[in-house]
Amino acid sequence: MKPGKLAFPARATILLCLVAAISAMCMAGCSKKATVSLPKERTPLVLATTTSTADTGLLSAINPAFEAKYPYQVKTIAVGTGEALKLGEKKEADVLLVHARSSEDKFMADGFGTRRLDVMYNDFVLVGPKEDPAGIKGLKPEEALAKVAADGKPFVTRGDDSGTHKKEKELWKAAGVKAEGAWYISTGQGMGATLKVASEKRGYTLTDRGTYLATKSLELEIIVAKHPSLLNPYGVIEVKGAKNAEGAKAYADFITSAEGQKIIAEFGKDKFGQPLFFPSAAK
Repeated sequence: MKPGKLAFPARATILLCLVAAISAMCMAGCSKKATVSLPKERTPLVLATTTSTADTGLLSAINPAFEAKYPYQVKTIAVGTGEALKLGEKKEADVLLVHARSSEDKFMADGFGTRRLDVMYNDFVLVGPKEDPAGIKGLKPEEALAKVAADGKPFVTRGDDSGTHKKEKELWKAAGVKAEGAWYISTGQGMGATLKVASEKRGYTLTDRGTYLATKSLELEIIVAKHPSLLNPYGVIEVKGAKNAEGAKAYADFITSAEGQKIIAEFGKDKFGQPLFFPSAAK
């Protein structure tokens, strides 16, 4: 072998070492770049919403999709709509997802919100024991409630100023009935807990269809449904003066976007054979 020249095996070994070194440097550089690009800290975004969006599992589908696109971490407070609106008034929430249109309109008129958008809807249903002891099947909602009261059959109410409770009070008023007495049972709790009590008491209650379907293992059947007065629309509201106003706007934009609306339209189909909510942002 002539001086100054390396045998092929030796040259190959050096070349492989060089390639390995360059690859290691590249990997280190890429790794460093990836680490730097990740957000160091996510900004909290407080969402006050009705219990139905949490009890049905809808938020478990929407919030992760939102967080994957924006640098915010959603903190959910699931309460009745009345309480959610109060949290908004006190600026203890940045954005609201609620379902009591007259109360939402008042919230906006009083200057507590900067923007309200339609999001989705489902409907309320009157549920009760399969044997329907008050015989209300086929009646209008107000007629059904009047008969339940006249017969003194158990009726379980949330009694929590939620959107569902507000709707129930509207129906009692339309029925001309003052709901009180031993037959009228107030839980002061969310929809899931109220349905459980109604099942245990073999009584009736008003619920949104989505939460009912999500807890269908209970011994309750839909007795009265599909009436115009039972429509249940939801809206998203950006709170005026919110601590995270940018995040509130991003959430409202996302949940009413094509992507957010598709999540709503598909939610529940795989498990229940039907959607629990219907998108309405484009209508």
